[in-house]
Amino acid sequence: MAQAVRAEPVGRFGTEAVSNDARDTADWVAASHDNQGLPFIVIDKVNAVVFAFDATGGLRGTAPALLGMARGDASVPGIGQRKLATITPSERTTPAGRFKASLGRDFEQDILWIDYDAALSMHRVIKGRRVDDRAGRLASPTPSDNRISYGCVNVPPGFYDGVVKPLFTGTVGIVYILPETKPLRSVFAVPG
Repeated sequence: MAQAVRAEPVGRFGTEAVSNDARDTADWVAASHDNQGLPFIVIDKVNAVVFAFDATGGLRGTAPALLGMARGDASVPGIGQRKLATITPSERTTPAGRFKASLGRDFEQDILWIDYDAALSMHRVIKGRRVDDRAGRLASPTPSDNRISYGCVNVPPGFYDGVVKPLFTGTVGIVYILPETKPLRSVFAVPG
């Protein structure tokens, strides 16, 4: 179930609609410097949206996202070493947590590696099977149909090429993936 979002007229998010958890996390990161002077991304799984920030906490862009098919906040141990065909739908989670991320490549394209060992990345939305309609899901107005991936975060090509890639070129950065089954403050040290 999506969290309530509101348009915030001033502040870090400008007029973007944002959940309390995403706002609280971004504000905590900027105030505490948990990002260590690096660009950072906040991924709100509940609302299927990605917020990208520069090293000073300035919002550089936001986009809808496709996420892991299964709800959950942890990766299955050893999932990064398994063949896709062996991963069941219930194992296809996008894990919550703080990750040091960097640009790299998979077999076909450049991607942002979020957790290399777990084969977790952010990349441009792929065409995939026609029945999956990934582009249609990404363009839909609600997050209810954005659960389709094996765990990776799929974003629009323009957002990846125009925001993510420039922010992470020549540097590493931090990706914060918000939990959906655990309380926010059990994953991050966000003040209450």
